[in-house]
Amino acid sequence: MGDDRETLHLFGITGATGALGRRIAERLARRGEAQRLIVRDLNRAPELPRAGAAMAAYEDTAAFERAVKGVDTLLLVPAPESDLRVELHLGAIDAALAAGVTRIVYVSFLSAGPAAVYTAARDHFYSEAHIRAAGVAHTVLRPGLYLDLLPSWVDAEGLLRGPAGRGRLAWVSRDDVADAAVAVLTGGDAHEGRTYDLTGPEAVTLGETARRLSALTARRIVYVAETWQESAAWAPSARTGADPAACAAIAAGELDAVSPAVPELTGRPAQSIEGFLRTRPSALHHVRR
Repeated sequence: MGDDRETLHLFGITGATGALGRRIAERLARRGEAQRLIVRDLNRAPELPRAGAAMAAYEDTAAFERAVKGVDTLLLVPAPESDLRVELHLGAIDAALAAGVTRIVYVSFLSAGPAAVYTAARDHFYSEAHIRAAGVAHTVLRPGLYLDLLPSWVDAEGLLRGPAGRGRLAWVSRDDVADAAVAVLTGGDAHEGRTYDLTGPEAVTLGETARRLSALTARRIVYVAETWQESAAWAPSARTGADPAACAAIAAGELDAVSPAVPELTGRPAQSIEGFLRTRPSALHHVRR
């Protein structure tokens, strides 16, 4: 019997040139899945087996509808943060449905809710609600803050500063999120209507995060608990380190959750801070600088 997977199911992957979308596309390619990579720049599209590319942006709904025509399951990676983010998401969702997409896997955020402190989390809530109201088969992935960002939160002086107070979060790696996403994408009906919080194995404060980094790098790294006013006083061009808005969500307790979803979906433990950095020399070097 010949290989007829392409006629059976086609995955559409948005954000395929980005840090998360590319990881997911590469994993699907290793599994031999047929994909269409929806990108803004065809020259940057990954060259992967059984994958074609189509150029479209969320704001161009006609082009997006053409790009996803024939796609069965669409991975919807969120647009960059902006005042138009929800509008862009809703337009892309409606275009996908008009094109005949029958299933959407949406990458949201851990604290998504209508009254979330984190503005981005409110955006995700309304995007999720639109997908649910449309009645399309769907799964929602809600990752927390990425471990991959942690090295950049430590400045040149060894300070990890921000208005996070004593709030806790369970850092999660992009690799873990990508592996979980592939399990959901290829798992079919088993994940219908489900929402998965994707977190690391433990919730820690930024103070504990700094101590763990100090022990790992043999460099003195200290958390400085700023007030929101102190954090906001930094000019955007001068600000380095932690994202103040994300820190506010940490302080509010919105990210204080540990979910079993990563090990349940991937069959292996979620990465810890130490496990993540020890396998990434460049990230470890960045923290040690």
